[in-house]
Amino acid sequence: MPNEHSDLRLRDDQRTSVPRRYKVVLHNDDFTTMEFVVYVLVIVFRKDVDSAVMLMKSVHTGGSAVAGVYSYDIAISKIKKATDMARAEGFPLRLTAEPE
Repeated sequence: MPNEHSDLRLRDDQRTSVPRRYKVVLHNDDFTTMEFVVYVLVIVFRKDVDSAVMLMKSVHTGGSAVAGVYSYDIAISKIKKATDMARAEGFPLRLTAEPE
């Protein structure tokens, strides 16, 4: 078979970048119980009970707090899961994702 010549060139300078990360922020409201917020932090965000209680108090006194920092897909997934749990219990818990 004769030598085949190709116009295909390989790039030596391929670069990869670290994906952008997003903060999941819990917002205070007057209706969601403190116990439920702790429950969500333990179940969805994998916090231990003491950390969850401290974070819940921070949300209660400061108006909002960061529950965790994740890739975009994970942040949105956690927000959806927590929101679905809250709505099932009748709570208006609000979470948002913000670029880090």
